[in-house]
Amino acid sequence: QVQLVESGGGSVQTGGSLRLSCAASGLSFGSYAMGWFRQAPGKEREFVATISGNGGSINHADSVKARFTISRDNAKNVVYLQMNSLRPEDTAVYYCGKGRSTWSTKSEAAYDSWGQGTQVTVSS
Repeated sequence: QVQLVESGGGSVQTGGSLRLSCAASGLSFGSYAMGWFRQAPGKEREFVATISGNGGSINHADSVKARFTISRDNAKNVVYLQMNSLRPEDTAVYYCGKGRSTWSTKSEAAYDSWGQGTQVTVSS
């Protein structure tokens, strides 16, 4: 079955950087879009970034554009989220998800497998 394992979370100060990784197994990785979502305490899970199966189509939420970058390595079955210029409002549990198709999408309903999440905490 599909397994997604996130890593790379932690605690940083405002302006710091982190790189999240999501290692996938049990699937033909390059055939599926991947996405990053996040959930802050007391809030709904929200879209952060998505990348198509071949990496040719990328989209980021307006709140993270120019600060975060999604990428993937299909040879290693890993999707990354490089996070720069972190702010306290970026504090959340970050989840990677596997899309139902190869096409990148912001819709949470279009993802059918999720990792366990990794905590990111940004202090001021």
